[in-house]
Amino acid sequence: MLEAVIFDIDGTLVDTVDFHAQSWERTFQHFGHQIPYKQIRSQIGKGSDKLMPVFFSLEQLNESDDGQSPTKGERMRDYRRELYKREYHSRIKAFPQVRELFLRIKADGKRIALASSATKDDVATYKQIMNVEDLVDAATTTTEVASSKPEPDIFFVTLDKLGDIAPNHVIVVGDTPYDAEAAGKVNLRTIGVLSGGFSAENLRQAGCIAIYQDIGDLLAHYDESPLK
Repeated sequence: MLEAVIFDIDGTLVDTVDFHAQSWERTFQHFGHQIPYKQIRSQIGKGSDKLMPVFFSLEQLNESDDGQSPTKGERMRDYRRELYKREYHSRIKAFPQVRELFLRIKADGKRIALASSATKDDVATYKQIMNVEDLVDAATTTTEVASSKPEPDIFFVTLDKLGDIAPNHVIVVGDTPYDAEAAGKVNLRTIGVLSGGFSAENLRQAGCIAIYQDIGDLLAHYDESPLK
């Protein structure tokens, strides 16, 4: 019997994938690197610890002016976080019917958790935008894990916060292959949504057991979905 649902946020519940990709592109440009937008966008869903090594060597990321000041990787990460918060937070919108889906899940007696590579501040903002602060039982953010998706750390922490629930009584909802890959490493099943821009084929190959257009589509087919 399903007891809890763990949601990814970016691209799943809020329309932010392009904003994240734009902020990374601008950050890399600020530090003197021209990286194609399409390549960056394909990596959104990973935390900065997994995204930056796709484009830079560890030697580049660990560069430091004096060996004690922040590394280049740390400076890019922090610059990107501030840029995203300053210029994109006010433009974020939730996908339609997020609160309605959460209410339906809660009406069935299930718990709801959020598991995101976003910062604590970002997640707090997202909950307000989605109007679900009263419906979320637990939330895990990037600062609470050693490695981001597609590593499974965030789901280990979230399961611990949910209490004594077996993985086969929990399901994940996410928009990227990285969600499904990370969840699968903890024996969690994943429902995929196409709202983040990844193809149905990408999501199936990563292990998604069902795929919907978006949160509204999942709600519309709730009774026939793995959530029921």
